[in-house]
Amino acid sequence: MRLGINLGYWGAGMDGDNLAVAQEADRLGYDVCWAAEAYGSDAPTVLAWVAAQTESIDVGSAIFQIPARQPTMTAMTAATLDTLSGGRFRLGLGVSGPQVSEGWYGVKFDKPLARTREYVEIVRKAMTRERLSYEGEHWTLPLPGGPGKPIKLTVHPEREHIPVYIAAIGPKNLEQTGEIADGALLVFAAAEHIEDTAISHIRAGREKAGKTMEGFDVCPTLPIALGDDVQGLADMFRPYTALYVGGMGSRKQNFYNQLAQRMGYEKEAAEIQEKYLSGDKNGAAAAVPHELVDSTALLGPVERIAERMQAYAAAGVTTLTLAPAGFTRDERLAALRAGTDALERAGLA
Repeated sequence: MRLGINLGYWGAGMDGDNLAVAQEADRLGYDVCWAAEAYGSDAPTVLAWVAAQTESIDVGSAIFQIPARQPTMTAMTAATLDTLSGGRFRLGLGVSGPQVSEGWYGVKFDKPLARTREYVEIVRKAMTRERLSYEGEHWTLPLPGGPGKPIKLTVHPEREHIPVYIAAIGPKNLEQTGEIADGALLVFAAAEHIEDTAISHIRAGREKAGKTMEGFDVCPTLPIALGDDVQGLADMFRPYTALYVGGMGSRKQNFYNQLAQRMGYEKEAAEIQEKYLSGDKNGAAAAVPHELVDSTALLGPVERIAERMQAYAAAGVTTLTLAPAGFTRDERLAALRAGTDALERAGLA
């Protein structure tokens, strides 16, 4: 099992720390460094900045938001980043959510599976550097009846195939991800539930495409925090969990809330959402079960983290992406080093 890191969003007051974390991960031999975007920092700029100041670690988008860019723009960005980084770029994509897609980008959040499939097809076709023509439900290139003509990408990516990852939560999205992508970016993934909530659906998609799980990258992101007080460490992540389970989406359409329900927290997920949407964020955080946080994060001393890593590897995870937590740079770097120590202790390095 390989290790990655996720820097999250840039511009949150930890930019210097984030670069130090990326450089330390590079030195320690981490496999990939992911950066996210929502409606603040954009991922391509961050990835270019990190790639320029690291040597061997891959850089990946987790995620480029599909409603934010035309697929050909994404192909251009992917090819450019792969070239500038010396073949170290991984393309992570996702449809975002209704609030961001419609509120920030002005793009209707409809038929997300069909849009994702077409988007990936166009990106991949563009990166072959053939003249691009495409007829789909959501995109038609060139536009018919006008002056447009098929054009080919002028940038030569460093590699013939840039791996495509998709951020997926729901069963249908996970199945399609297995069918059309090279990897899946997962969140709130508990080793005890990941087969039922994610991998079984990915496997079904692989089988649908006539493929096995061989070579497919199952890549969940987990916070990691080092210390002896597991309860206290878990409490650090209650507001984060409450935000996603309770407030990331509407009452009827919250993918993270639905995931918590599939993990067996139906009653708790409903309570967290009710409190969060009514404005009681502290109450929502208090309603988050300790077990939910503990099972979806790596908390405690190195020995305990190593045991959890073994469980993830046994469940089929191939790249474990860590989000090192701490109030200071030194604490985050210590958590990062604990990751490699735990991997070796677990016999997975």
